[in-house]
Amino acid sequence: MTKDNLQEVWQLLQHASKEDRARVFEQLRREFPIHTLEKEWNVSADVILEAISRSSDLTKRGVRGVIAESVFERSVVTPLAGHGWKDETPEGDRPYDFLLVDKTGPVKVQVKMQRLEKKVPKFWGRNSQFYVVETQKTRSGKSKKGGSTRPYRFGEFDVIAVSLHPSTGNWTKFRYTVAGWLLPRPGKGKSLIQVFQPVPIAPNVDWFDDFETAVQSFRSGTKKTVHEPPKR
Repeated sequence: MTKDNLQEVWQLLQHASKEDRARVFEQLRREFPIHTLEKEWNVSADVILEAISRSSDLTKRGVRGVIAESVFERSVVTPLAGHGWKDETPEGDRPYDFLLVDKTGPVKVQVKMQRLEKKVPKFWGRNSQFYVVETQKTRSGKSKKGGSTRPYRFGEFDVIAVSLHPSTGNWTKFRYTVAGWLLPRPGKGKSLIQVFQPVPIAPNVDWFDDFETAVQSFRSGTKKTVHEPPKR
């Protein structure tokens, strides 16, 4: 089909009724699935999305988390290839989502969603200048000593990337900090990362809006803890 033929088809569609365009769309959808998962599961994307729509808040939270990881891969990891980075993330259940490597060495990245509460962004107490991110593993379990395995330990990942979609509506918006700077969980040794962490609305000296800035801070070896604002 020539370019002129395609233009003619496009003009016909523009002047067609909404119902006729919908029929054309349905025919094309059957011929061109949106994703290979439709074929694998033998179900349309519409049914998958409807199932997600009808699911519990807990299920939707998990789906949003997976979306955040996918967007991070597309909007951050892929462009980093042009700056000498490689994605060497291994398969399997790891305490990080991405293992990114450049000529200096590896960086383990954990992607988390900004916390929602009653379907709106959760603030750090009454402090409207800080949001909240929940940093613990999805799956629960017990260690050999009977302790919970959900909390992360310092050293399990190097940089945390927090998706700010709940407050910005933009899936490509992330806020970063060094994992070693996160607030420790109260208790002996302080080897565990506190579950809830304050995330500033705007970047500051602890949190950045650029991945490579966070990596530079991690590699600098600077030791500190992010500011914990009062929950006034």
